[in-house]
Amino acid sequence: MKILGIESSCDDTSAALLECSKSGCFVLRESTASQIAIHKKYGGVVPEIAGRMHAEKIIPLIEHVLNGKKPDVIAVASGPGLITGLIVGVEAARTLSAAWKIPVISVNHMAGHIHSVEIDTKCHPREGGDQVGNDKSIEYPALALVVSGGHTEIIQIKKPGQYKMLGATRDDAAGECFDKVAKLLDLPYPGGPQISKLALKGNAKAIKFPRPMLNSDDYDFSFAGLKTSALYWLRDNHLVIPAKAGIQSHSKNCELRTVNSADFCASFEQAIVDTLVGKISRASKKFKPKTVILCGGVSANKKLRETLATAVARITPYSLFLTPSLSHCMDNAAMIAVAGYQKAQKKEYADLPVRSPANGAKAGWHKLKADPNWELGR
Repeated sequence: MKILGIESSCDDTSAALLECSKSGCFVLRESTASQIAIHKKYGGVVPEIAGRMHAEKIIPLIEHVLNGKKPDVIAVASGPGLITGLIVGVEAARTLSAAWKIPVISVNHMAGHIHSVEIDTKCHPREGGDQVGNDKSIEYPALALVVSGGHTEIIQIKKPGQYKMLGATRDDAAGECFDKVAKLLDLPYPGGPQISKLALKGNAKAIKFPRPMLNSDDYDFSFAGLKTSALYWLRDNHLVIPAKAGIQSHSKNCELRTVNSADFCASFEQAIVDTLVGKISRASKKFKPKTVILCGGVSANKKLRETLATAVARITPYSLFLTPSLSHCMDNAAMIAVAGYQKAQKKEYADLPVRSPANGAKAGWHKLKADPNWELGR
């Protein structure tokens, strides 16, 4: 089954064509247009600009990845995300479904991240040695820690397609916290990777940042307080950084400390990692999953990947630990196609009586719509 995946939920326009069967899903062709250079001067994503750029890029990307081929199914991320971007992807999928008379599948963006660990299973390494995907598929029941700029969630998957949200952030997501503190340091957007890069050379014990809600009797997160703690530390102490950050100390009651930027970033990163790993570790002890998944944009963080891998091996050694290849951590259409295949196997197409001459499946493009608030497993 050839599946066209479409992703436009934030600031990456992406299309991918995958060949999916019981043996796995393999990328035939994929392409992503990043908007980082455009949003960089604003220090974050501007929804109106993102929508315009999606509209400009979506059709050329789809034409490129299809390369004259016609898919059997279209899978599109229809939520959650920025409505300005989601509409572009959904309308493209609706139009192609109607024109080609092939079924279309509505995919939750978070489900896409979860199934990103199954992209290109059993495939050969790419040029340059980057292994795409994993040699193993998800074994159920599973637990997923989804960490990105807009979401931080622990999701239980008892069997394919059956999701239950165990916990989520009550305010800022971990990725958002990274980016906002990076902005305080005057680091370029996106700031999360910049903090992680500086942290590699720092002392993670230099500053005692809080671990918000680490010991709370639930699986929820909160990172707003950590962000504020970082702000106040920068206000009350002296940070040695390569570039001027425009931060001055105004404290009269505390002794000033001088810490270099690498130590600050390492300490801040460690606080987030400890919180994330602590919560998913506790959930793993209770629910005893066969697979523990780390996914989302922040799953590219080296410290987080290594720390959680060690924790899983120690706490639940019977569990598989899966995380996407670095090339598929960020938003991409291949993950939407893989998640779409899970639904296509059960013929969970958009539910409307438009028949495909190829297989009699419902195409259902009429009522397919974007849902920016679509929560997985609620």
